[in-house]
Amino acid sequence: MKITFLGTGTSQGVPIIACTCEVCQSDDLRDKRLRTSVLIETENTNIVIDTGPDFRQQMLREKVTKVDAILFTHGHKDHTAGFDDIRGFNWKTKGKMDVYANEEVEAVLKRDFHYAFAENKYPGVPDLSLHIIENKPFLINDLEINPVEVLHYKLPVFGYRIGDFSYITDANFISEEEKAKIRGSKILVLNALRKSEHISHFTLDQAVALAQELDAEQTYIIHMSHQMGFHAEVDKELPHGINLAYDELQVYLD
Repeated sequence: MKITFLGTGTSQGVPIIACTCEVCQSDDLRDKRLRTSVLIETENTNIVIDTGPDFRQQMLREKVTKVDAILFTHGHKDHTAGFDDIRGFNWKTKGKMDVYANEEVEAVLKRDFHYAFAENKYPGVPDLSLHIIENKPFLINDLEINPVEVLHYKLPVFGYRIGDFSYITDANFISEEEKAKIRGSKILVLNALRKSEHISHFTLDQAVALAQELDAEQTYIIHMSHQMGFHAEVDKELPHGINLAYDELQVYLD
């Protein structure tokens, strides 16, 4: 399994429009963070988790020519706004895109991209097969996907465990029952917005403590704002086996 971090930033990305802070003005490419998304590739199957506003740019940058399925975590705009651009894959394959989402995301997609669900579709709109998922395992080709329900303040969000890879974005609470699904992952991806408290995201310290509790071999931090600080400085402060992720980082699992 090959995992590519397509984006590691929060809803506004980094740099933020009009911001003149030192992090937003940084020349270090690791401080340039598109909206959070990840590409998972195996020998037979390619999955993208979330299609944020930077989806088109991310696909072009990584030269992605094959996506078998889109997997959504929740319906916030920074995780869904690029959905229209699945059209390129429709054109290439002459087929539908398999999309996996819960009922909340289904409602968002049907509201924001209503034309893709119209009875009489305009030529060239996104073409998809929508699969409504619940908090129980399901298959995408050869991959078993195990949802992990977390809370983003009061909003239920799906993280996912796929083999020894676990991915949790937009969360500040995970129940003991759901933690059990993640425990012992070889690679854990976990959100941490910044160092100071936030109403709906883990802080860096909270994410570090959770990663250690869950006994992940390697943890990567995502969904970071400019308030996290410089990658080079913050990454050095972290315990062994925990690192800040960065856009275009690639990691592998046997």
